[in-house]
Amino acid sequence: MTTENIWRRTLAIATIAVAAVALSGCSILDQVTNQISDAVDPGAGTTQDIFSLVIGDCEVGNQDGGEVSSTKTVDCAEPHDAEVYAASYMAEGDFPGDSAIEDQATADCYAEFGTFIGADYDDSVYDFSWYYPTEGSWSEGDREILCLVYDPSGNQISGSLAGAAE
Repeated sequence: MTTENIWRRTLAIATIAVAAVALSGCSILDQVTNQISDAVDPGAGTTQDIFSLVIGDCEVGNQDGGEVSSTKTVDCAEPHDAEVYAASYMAEGDFPGDSAIEDQATADCYAEFGTFIGADYDDSVYDFSWYYPTEGSWSEGDREILCLVYDPSGNQISGSLAGAAE
């Protein structure tokens, strides 16, 4: 495929995406955004089930909220949006609710941040987010919280942030 064909295809998909969002609402925005990303660089990353992520995995196309079941991972030497740096687990029992899970995720990810980055969170240029169990995944035995580090300015990262000390 020539560069001109790639740009033409990307422009066509972007036009369709804008029309689709305007006509259908924002609920499909993530899906359309992912389709545009795939069209621009279809080889960027390997689609991976969210439940198979492990510490040290790096992802591209990081989701901005909402329930996800898969993500694209790349070698951390490649430009990426986030890196999984820690995992913790919720206690067994009834679903504790999103607020309790978010409280534990915040505490656990904050506690592990400095150890991984090599700088206190409050002094770092990086931020963190997490993947956490939903009520649906909880009923299937999901108790894992995965902590992800990313650049809040939106810049991609090349290389692992382990020991970055910034």
